[in-house]
Amino acid sequence: MDIEEQQELRKKHRRARKMMLLFSLLSITMTFAGLTSAYIVSKSRPDWLVDFQLPDYFISSTLVIVLSSISMWLAKKSIKNDDFSKTSFWIGSTFLLSVLFVISQFLGFQELISKGYYFTGAQSTVTTSFLYVLSMLHLVHVIAGMIVLIVVYVNNKKNKYKEEKLGFELAETFWHFLGFLWLYLFVFLYFFR
Repeated sequence: MDIEEQQELRKKHRRARKMMLLFSLLSITMTFAGLTSAYIVSKSRPDWLVDFQLPDYFISSTLVIVLSSISMWLAKKSIKNDDFSKTSFWIGSTFLLSVLFVISQFLGFQELISKGYYFTGAQSTVTTSFLYVLSMLHLVHVIAGMIVLIVVYVNNKKNKYKEEKLGFELAETFWHFLGFLWLYLFVFLYFFR
């Protein structure tokens, strides 16, 4: 195989991976669009809670996920400059912020439970069940993103991004998508109570 064929194969490989990520992000978007649409329709139910407040920890988790997007952006700047030690630092920072996000989410769930708002059971409501489903589903995706961050961190340490940075680019896109998704959910849940 000559050099031109190898380059063409690499281009096809990059396009295929980017398309797979795009389809995954579209699938996640459609899932959350369907759930938030069901939420809006369910607001007309007579048992819908109208005086419900989001947990304070959801505000702090929103700040944390915004900071994690900034640290991922700084990792991108570092990798573009081939500064792989700074890239590792910023990826590690993003991972630590993701841990804080997960902790703040669980503290938010504890806050809900302490106020008597449950996911299921006799004491649950449609309102709180939606809140749990939306935030837990997002949390599952964040945990997947954390696994991606670990892989990217290890690959960066092994200098796999000196020539081909596609893996990092895909991880960065996924992470920013998760941040945007949480911002959407937070604003949606805050204003559409």
